[in-house]
Amino acid sequence: MRLLSLTALPILSRVAAAASFSPYTLDHVQADIQSYVDHNATQQARSISNFGCDVACGFLALSLPHTVAFQNSPVYDFQENRYWSQQQEFTRPTCRFSPTRAEDVSLAILTFRVTQCKFAVKSGGHGAFSGASNIQDGVTIDLIHLTDVKLSEDKKVASVGAGNTWYNVYEKLTPQNLTVVGGRVSPIGVGGLTLGGGISFFSARYGWACDNVHNYQVVLADGSIRDVHAKSCNKDLFWALRGGGNNFAIVTRLDLETYPQGDMWAGSQTYINTPETSKAINKAFEDFSIKSPEDDYAQIITAYAYAQTQGMYVIASDLQYGKPIANPPILQNFTAIPGAIMDTLRVVDLPSLTQEFNATNPYGFRKTYWTYTFKNSAMLMDEIVAIYMEEVDKVKDAPGIVPSAVFQPITTSMTKHFAKNGGNPLGLEGQGPLTLVNIDISWTKISDDKRIFAAAQAIVDRSVAAAKARGLDHPYLYQNYASQKQDVFASYGAANLAKLRKISKKYDPDQVLQRLQPGYFKLQ
Repeated sequence: MRLLSLTALPILSRVAAAASFSPYTLDHVQADIQSYVDHNATQQARSISNFGCDVACGFLALSLPHTVAFQNSPVYDFQENRYWSQQQEFTRPTCRFSPTRAEDVSLAILTFRVTQCKFAVKSGGHGAFSGASNIQDGVTIDLIHLTDVKLSEDKKVASVGAGNTWYNVYEKLTPQNLTVVGGRVSPIGVGGLTLGGGISFFSARYGWACDNVHNYQVVLADGSIRDVHAKSCNKDLFWALRGGGNNFAIVTRLDLETYPQGDMWAGSQTYINTPETSKAINKAFEDFSIKSPEDDYAQIITAYAYAQTQGMYVIASDLQYGKPIANPPILQNFTAIPGAIMDTLRVVDLPSLTQEFNATNPYGFRKTYWTYTFKNSAMLMDEIVAIYMEEVDKVKDAPGIVPSAVFQPITTSMTKHFAKNGGNPLGLEGQGPLTLVNIDISWTKISDDKRIFAAAQAIVDRSVAAAKARGLDHPYLYQNYASQKQDVFASYGAANLAKLRKISKKYDPDQVLQRLQPGYFKLQ
């Protein structure tokens, strides 16, 4: 319910001047908000506990017409329904703010500073837990309108609005026989995936998404709009943005390096999980992780899942090859395994492949994500699969449950690119082969939350203990798969964490993005 009327004010020169790219200042915005409050706030409104966010919403709605959606409006409800997890969808901000340009974001962040209103930022909305990109009783900045995709004249850089999904980007680039290093599931947002690292179908050739950003357009906590790249005066910030999450700035545009890419050979082979098949796939996984540098066009994902309707465990062996060549030698250890009950391997374009991956990531369910990493070992993988099945057996009766353990190699082919353009803070440069695990569980009822969270944590704790017992543990936590209970940035190493904190304080001395943007993974 809107508690403040939007009585007309004299048009503020600084708001009107935004089209000329004039920066806002905190003092000016504070004066404008005070004027707005004097015109609009009743004594009753001043007494409410959420006064700051009501003021922020009202001021932004007046200053930037058609950018603010209030509760119970069609736009608000539409945007709330665009989250992947129920936990995020059921989070209710005071209003939703949808900027059309970086200057709008500049005004918004200064507005939140003046009103002390907490906020979140949404790109694709694929975070699993509440608060990741939505905020209860605060303001959610929804980048839904920042969706331009523009190629440079030489076609070597694609300038991509941070509100894009990867499917939209690939749809624009595929007719040009070009691609960028990005996500593998169609509706995932460009901004969130890239700020967390970003594994791609092409990472063995080019590194992760964060390694292939040529330039970030960002809005800092002081409202300034900057271009940040390896040769800028902000090159320390450029390093921090490449895996540092939402702790440094609001990213409004990413200029991504492009690469030639046509059709691929890719898809999935699905098996009933038997001991023989599991061991064969895990051994093929171990061998591939070692041999990956022999052919950087190949990548794999191995997913174990429980199919509740059929009452059985299955294995999905996802294979990708960056050329339209069927069954390349590097992948034949997988394709030679008999007994597939489903096979979608074929020559396919990238947008279509991301849609296939999305079919196994449905919207509208309760979700939890967890992650951990270990050193490459088929025997340890066998043990972890057994742990996963033991813990899932305790909760597999939960209505609608789809529990999976997803294994992906972090190969030396990938990590050799992590020094590119000044490096990244992930702490993995030159390491490998490693195995990255994503425990991914979806279910239907809130009443099952506690026991499913407990099962997920037990899988992780027992698996990490098993890795330590074999001397195969590794500290790295991939931000995009992590639980809110996991300490992502500590896993980057003490030196990198200290450097990230120093950079945060340099560009945000008042720690606005730590205090007023509390969601997702923070440095403090």
